[in-house]
Formats: sequence, C-alpha cells, structure tokens
Amino acid sequence: MPTFRTPARALLAAAGVFTLASCASSGAGTTAAAPTSAAMASTPAASGAKDPRVGLRAGMYDAQTAISGMRLVSTSKPQGPFEHVTNSDLAFTGNYVIQGSYNGYQVWDITNPAAPSLKVGFLCPASQSDVSVYKNLLFVSGEGQTGRLDCGAQGVPTAVSADRLRGLRIFDISDIEHPKNVGNVQTCRGSHTHSLLVDPKDPANVYVYISGSAGIRSGEELPGCSGGMPDSNAASALFRIEVIKVPLADPSKAAIVSSPRIFNDLAAPPRHGETATDAAARATALAAAKARGAFIVSFGGNEQALPDRFVAPMLDSVVKARNGTGPATTADSAALRAALPAMVERMTGGPANRRPTGPTQCHDITLYPAIGRAGGACEGYGLLLDISDPVNPKRLAAVSDSNFSYWHSATFNNDGSKVLFSDEWGGGGQAKCRSTDPMQWGADAIFSVSGNQLNFHSYYKMPAPQTAQENCVAHNGSLIPIPGRDIMVQSWYQGGISVFDWTDPAHPKEIGFFDRGPSDSTTMGAGGTWSVYWYNGHIISSEIARGLDILELAPSAFISQNEIDAAKTVKYEYLNVQGQQQMKWPPSFALARAYMDQLQRGNGVASGKLSSYRSALQSAEGKSGADRQTAVKALAATVHADATGASDAAKMHMLGGALDQLAAQ
Repeated sequence: MPTFRTPARALLAAAGVFTLASCASSGAGTTAAAPTSAAMASTPAASGAKDPRVGLRAGMYDAQTAISGMRLVSTSKPQGPFEHVTNSDLAFTGNYVIQGSYNGYQVWDITNPAAPSLKVGFLCPASQSDVSVYKNLLFVSGEGQTGRLDCGAQGVPTAVSADRLRGLRIFDISDIEHPKNVGNVQTCRGSHTHSLLVDPKDPANVYVYISGSAGIRSGEELPGCSGGMPDSNAASALFRIEVIKVPLADPSKAAIVSSPRIFNDLAAPPRHGETATDAAARATALAAAKARGAFIVSFGGNEQALPDRFVAPMLDSVVKARNGTGPATTADSAALRAALPAMVERMTGGPANRRPTGPTQCHDITLYPAIGRAGGACEGYGLLLDISDPVNPKRLAAVSDSNFSYWHSATFNNDGSKVLFSDEWGGGGQAKCRSTDPMQWGADAIFSVSGNQLNFHSYYKMPAPQTAQENCVAHNGSLIPIPGRDIMVQSWYQGGISVFDWTDPAHPKEIGFFDRGPSDSTTMGAGGTWSVYWYNGHIISSEIARGLDILELAPSAFISQNEIDAAKTVKYEYLNVQGQQQMKWPPSFALARAYMDQLQRGNGVASGKLSSYRSALQSAEGKSGADRQTAVKALAATVHADATGASDAAKMHMLGGALDQLAAQ
C-alpha cells in the first residue's frame, strides 16, 4: 500500500479537485541508532561481480529480466478497464487471488499457476482498493473523492454528495463471479488501507482496522467529521484509527465501534531531509518554476511548484465557482494563489504554525491475533500494540528513527520475537534506490521484541542500485514458511522483488531476487511490484502496470529443495498478509530433512553424525506402520542426546522435535 501522493497530489485530493491517493507507550519515542557497516545487508552479488540487475534493458512488456533463487512461472496482463490503471494489493482465498486496482478489483483463478484465468473484473473505481477476504466476504478500501456508492465510473462532481464512498465496501463473494455489495461503512478520512482481525474469541464477528490518510471530509457530507487538535476538539478525526465490527451473519450491520487515539502525546519525529543531490535538483527546479510564474505551495517549510497538469483542473474549478466560462483570467489565478494556504491547512488538519506533533494516522497496521499484538506503521513512528481486546487496542511502545521518512508497513516473524518495519521514503513515486541514495533510507528496520519494548538491530535494503527512471523504495512483503528461519519476500516497486533472511536480526542477507528493467528508459514510468506474498507454495506479485506475476522458489546455496518442500506443506484457506496468521508445519520427512540441511549449512553438528541421521531417516521412510514409527523414534532419541555436544543445540532439538511429531503420526 504505497503513498504515490506527492504534496501536490495530496493537496489536490484534499481540495476535492483531483484524486490520486495511494500509499505512499509513554509519549517518548525511541530513536534507532545509526547503522554500522555490519548492520547493512549482504547479497549474492556482493562478491564484487556486477549485479545482474544493473543495466537491464527497459520496456513495458519486453523489459530485460534478472532472476536468482526463483523461477518465473507466469505473467498475466491486466484486461479490459484494468489495463493502464494502477494495480494495488492482494488477498487470497482457496485457489483465487484477488488483486486490487484503482478501477476496482480482479479475481484470478490460479489452480494452474502457469496459466491463471480471470474469473471476474469488477469495475468499481476507488483509491486505492486495498483488499481483504474472510469466508464469503470481501472488504475493499476507498479513500479518494471520486469513489461512488454505486461503483459508477462517472466520479462525484460536487464537493458534498450523498453518492460518495470514502470508507469500507463489503461484498458477498459466495458466487465469486458475481460479487454483491452487501454493506458500506463511511469514515471521515476514508480508508487508505485496512487490516482484518479474526478474533479467536469471537467467531460471530470480524473486526476491521481502518487507516485513512486523506483530508477530512465535510461534516455536511458525513455528520461528525471535523479536524483540529484533540485537546481542543474531542471529536477530531485526526490522531485516531477506526475499528469496524462486522457481524458475519449480517454484514450490512457493520459499523464503527471505536476510534482509538493510539497516537496521543507522541512528539514530532526526527527527519533526515533530502540527499544533497535531491536538494540541489529541487532548488534548481523551484527557481525555474518561480521564474515562469508557477503556483507554489509550502509543506513543512519546503516550497514546491504545482505541476501545470494539476493546476489546470483547479483553475477550472475557480471559473465554475463564479459561474464563468472560457479560460481562467488573471483574477482567477490570483484567487487560486490566495486559496492555496487554506488548502494546505485543510490537508494537514491545522495551520502550518501549529505545534509540531507526531503522526495523525497510521499508514498500515499488521494484526497478529495469535500473539495478541499488532505492528503499526504510523507515518513518523513504528508502534507496538496490544490487540487482545480488538475493540480497544493499546499502545505499548513507539519508536522513531531519523533514518526513516515514512513508516509504511510491519511484519512479525513467526513467533513474534521480532518485527520488521518498512520505510516508504519518497511515497512510492520516486527513485530512491540510486547509487547516491543512503542504504539506510527507504529501507527496512529490524527490531527484536522484549516484553513491551522494541530494540533496534539493523537495516535491510534491496542492494542493487536502480536508475533515476525507476520508482524504488521498500514496500509490501510477507514471510515465506521456511522452517527454523525468518525468510521474507518483499516488493521494491521497480526495484523488483527481493528474498532475504533476517533470522539473525543484526545481519540480514539477500538470498534471491527478480527484477525487470525500467518500464521507460527516458522518464519515470508506471510499473513495479506493489506487493508480493507467499501463498500455498508460490510467490504472487501484483505488478502496478504489467499485471500479475507468479514465481516459485528454486534451490540455491541459500535454500535447499528440502526447505522448499517443507514450506509447501504449510497451507492457508485464505490469507490477508496484514492479518498475519501463525505458520504451522505438519509432520513430514521434508521438515526433518530441512532441519538437517540447515545444520549442514551452519556447521551445527559434526558431518559424520549428520550423514548417519540422513541414512537412518531414509531407511525409516522406506518402512511402514510400527516399524517406521520405531525407527523414527530411535533417530529422534539419538538427535536429542547428541544436541548436548553440538554447536547448534537449538537446531538439533528442532530436528528432534520434528522427528518426535513424525513418529507420533
């Protein structure tokens, strides 16, 4: 869920003239330490050889590719009204992938991953159509000014309208080829993203956490919506999230049940500003813009010129407001210049000179009900939340970092002992993986979780430098269920896909990648992977312009075939990555062999003993019934006993535990 929103685009969205909305404890924050060289990631190409991702030929559908540790299974182009429109996030149910789009969503049948088939393209324009699924219900976010309750494509022409949808749509997909809208919940700031919480204590309902980052809608359109600081306006739509309760038996009764202010008392976070290269380029462009009389706005003390293509519809609105016709006059231009500061104030929720504060909203919240925690990526902070009571989440810890610009999303490792936050520096629409960009900016930050504390360890960033024509920054990803390791696959827009190991939180390491050349070799063009997630044996990527990519892991020096086979035993009935589910491995011979491969890779036990374990396991697999059970039990006892003298006793006991479970079958 990115923030393509530049200040200019956000301003226009807030003004109701133009919409291109997308992603982009105590009150004290904890600032993460600056990275050391050991805190940055290594890569398969780090040996000094040229990274094969550097210098790839550009093209929309014929770009050159580079791949390592994976295999591309299929690429499916968007169809009909979804072609040339931004694709967004993914959700999964059964054999279906639901792909969000600024024009609605597409449902792909991936029963045959090599040839996905489009079951339905549901036209329902909205920004940004973030999607989640549970049983027969599909949830879709809407934030922009042009989304309609009737899913019409004509937009909403007036500033206040009963036809506008800014919030959450709910569809019944019992017949997945014929979705039915069965409920809508309106919110004051719309739903930029949302996260679905399935509470194991409440099977009759699901809960949806709403994060909205757009301007506050008029109280005339939705009564009760207003802004300002909460200490002077208790009803302010700022500094809060929304929790929606959805009765599964009747989703039409879905409603907001709480608006927790999880940001109270957070101070303004530290910022790193621009690189010297960017600052010089911006100063030159700003001077030229002023010289030609461009419209200038100020955000956070920085001036920016509004692009002409954005100014034109704003001037048209000024002309229409005075019931005029024809081109804008000098007086119209003057009126717009005079109105711009108020538009900025409306967008930011208060005057530019108000006291600095922390975030007014989360961008994304990853809910992990199995451990009762959530990770909030909240613009200027990363939050650790207690969600044991779904309606009343509580903030446990908050961290800030001068190397982070925009805390975007969060991922826990499987046991919840670590959490990774991503930084969408530049909002997803800028090139931030150039050779001149710091490796700790626009990266991931890895923390361990100790009680209610977050402790920083290192950064990880996709290591191959990209061109100035490729939007590239950290974005959405998920865990891959390799047992005994923390492996993740992650999107980097036009930086492609990176697979990395963060089992050692101080030394994350890239172990695979897939990348295309720029979509356009001369200018910043649309393209790149918005989100990439592992689902039931495959890696599924939503490509912003090119459609849907399906990949699979391939054995390499970093991942064995046994580890891949063990990962494929983990099956989901459905998956929403922001509603994280705990991975569980059923007993299998592949699981035991995966741990053996890891012991070999890490020199965790003497090679002679490992050879004997493998021989004994192969012999046991050839037996059946009680003979197999006896052989596996004997091997498990040997492994547990040998753990005492092994250099990796913990992994030995993991192997012994896998054998214990296998013997109990």
